[in-house]
Amino acid sequence: MKNWIARLFGVAPRRAGSPAAPAGALPAQTAAQAASSPATPDPAAEFLPDLDSCFYCWLAGSTSIDAPPATEALILAELARLAHAPVRAAGLVPRVPAVIPELLRSLRDDSVSGADIARLVAQDVVLVGEVIREANSSWYRPPTPVRTIEGALILLGQNGLRMLLARVAFRPVLSMQPGRFARQVAPHIWRQSEKCALAASTLAPTTGADPFEAFLAGLVQNVGLIVAFRLIDQVCSDDVLPASPAFVAALFGQARRMAHGIALHWEFPHAVAGAILEGNRPGGVLLATPLAQVLSTGDRLAKLRLLVDAGAMAPDGPAVAAIVGTRLRPCYDRLADQPAAEDA
Repeated sequence: MKNWIARLFGVAPRRAGSPAAPAGALPAQTAAQAASSPATPDPAAEFLPDLDSCFYCWLAGSTSIDAPPATEALILAELARLAHAPVRAAGLVPRVPAVIPELLRSLRDDSVSGADIARLVAQDVVLVGEVIREANSSWYRPPTPVRTIEGALILLGQNGLRMLLARVAFRPVLSMQPGRFARQVAPHIWRQSEKCALAASTLAPTTGADPFEAFLAGLVQNVGLIVAFRLIDQVCSDDVLPASPAFVAALFGQARRMAHGIALHWEFPHAVAGAILEGNRPGGVLLATPLAQVLSTGDRLAKLRLLVDAGAMAPDGPAVAAIVGTRLRPCYDRLADQPAAEDA
């Protein structure tokens, strides 16, 4: 998996024997920017711990959330070890379908024609359905239903297809998991990842961030959270989850560190991995890099959208007003579930 991601983004694979970046370290440029950025107050900061706690409790559903402190400590200790072992953590999630890497490589090759790409898409019946369904969605609003791969590819364009392929590639990584708790939360975590990726890529042009890198960061940042619930399944023998505010804050922090390490192990662009890690900076400080800013904002909007739509948070409450405001309202509204266009 590492090699095709490196080829896709033009990142030179790390030579054998060369040291990998530490799992807890920001890339040099990101670290320098973070150190030099002023501590600008974030008006939504006071609501962020509650947002994460509410999102965690929503994921838990009807599961009891009064596990003892000893269980919390054991889980966090194991998560800390996994955060420094990205290869081991990456082994807890599945690989991507084989056709996806070939398609993504083809999109970087100017000599590959639209017909060539259509033939590659046609090799996977699931991918065919995804491409045509996407083209007929309310995002693209075609004047007449699109029924062919060629027509769908023209409508989506290269960037739209790249985002769709990335989404298809990561869906099994996040949405299909064994284990009691991981299986329960995986579909919700996947929906949050999709919405975060969409929000981040939508906001990216306003900050100068790359939309596709923002989309990828939104998809991959929750891979550590999935690993965390895989671990919880191994530690919590009873149907009881820990949920103290301190535990939730530490859980999300360690999950992002794991996602950063896994992203580096998979040889994602350092900007993508760095944006995920930079999201661990203390609440109340606006992030330095544009990519980290849109990723953090997209994460908030996606969590808020899911909680409001599920009735777990009031749509007109102070958290919504503070986090969304006027500027982000169009993006937030766009995250509502989109019905597919009906066939004629």
